[in-house]
Amino acid sequence: MDLPILITVVLLVILGLTFVYDVSAIQAFRDFGDSYYYIRNQLIWAFAGFLTAFFFVFFDYQKLKKISAPLFALSAVALLAVFIPGLGTQAGGAHRWLNLKLFTVQPTEILKLTSVLFFATLFDKKLSLKLFMLIILVISFIMGFLQKDLGSTIVFAATAFLMYITSGGSLWQIAVSAPILIAGLAALILTSEYRRKRIFAFLDPFSDPQGFTYHILQILVSFGSGGIFGLGLGQSRQKFYIPEVTTDSIFAIIGEELGIFGGIIVISLFVAFIIRGFRIASNAPDMFGKMLASGITCWIGTQAVINLGAMVSLFPLTGVPLPFISYGGSALVANLAAVGILLNISRKR
Repeated sequence: MDLPILITVVLLVILGLTFVYDVSAIQAFRDFGDSYYYIRNQLIWAFAGFLTAFFFVFFDYQKLKKISAPLFALSAVALLAVFIPGLGTQAGGAHRWLNLKLFTVQPTEILKLTSVLFFATLFDKKLSLKLFMLIILVISFIMGFLQKDLGSTIVFAATAFLMYITSGGSLWQIAVSAPILIAGLAALILTSEYRRKRIFAFLDPFSDPQGFTYHILQILVSFGSGGIFGLGLGQSRQKFYIPEVTTDSIFAIIGEELGIFGGIIVISLFVAFIIRGFRIASNAPDMFGKMLASGITCWIGTQAVINLGAMVSLFPLTGVPLPFISYGGSALVANLAAVGILLNISRKR
């Protein structure tokens, strides 16, 4: 079993738990009268995630071939189920959650895992490009246009195409398909005023500091305040001003409290994860294991790059969480389940 990748993930989760409590305690007390509301939930999800990972470490990953299609289909249906009154939950004008009474589930996070399983199975069987493109377009339409989740759409499509390339797919065929994807991305942006403003905020963060560029400006202030070694754990001021600070913006607080030094540590941990993940893929004993390991690595690596890049203004803000660190149960459990599968593959080489 690949111990370096396990240690890397454990360190990232511990870091996430530390900063979820750090940034959420006052907000939790204000909203729920309980400073431990968010961290308690995150601890429960982390425990559930590690249990799931433990299960997959010892579950023969070859058996996932038989259930990958039903799991992917159920995940796709769940994407549409969020629009059913009484079952779906709306927040911020978007339908992205299923209310299961005891807890809520975000189907897009589950779909990221099941899509990797499904594509790994299809690539093992020499998937045709036409079917591949059809699947991507349908799922991207649901996530992008209906759920208004551009970030997850980009992660899903990027992961799928990286898997296609890893499987030996033709770069020429990818290039021919590129105009369709670019047109779809442009349509997603142009049909939404909110997304257009995020692009404008990325291009000129100082154009409307009290309006649509407020978010990215507060993030930049956070990094600027941190300096080289940071203000110290728990000493952030910007956590009271940055929107979505427990989820997609949590890295900004890490940068403020631990400085550039702490930011480099986080980035290094993700780089280590990606390197070990691809090493597991290269040593996999079969094509399915290779595609599964590379798909998981591409998914988590792509999402980390998009989140971290947006935090330092290399990309527009997309709203995707930082794997293993951001607050959120569906994402954390799905990420840790994927790590369990990776560790399983590493045991078979």
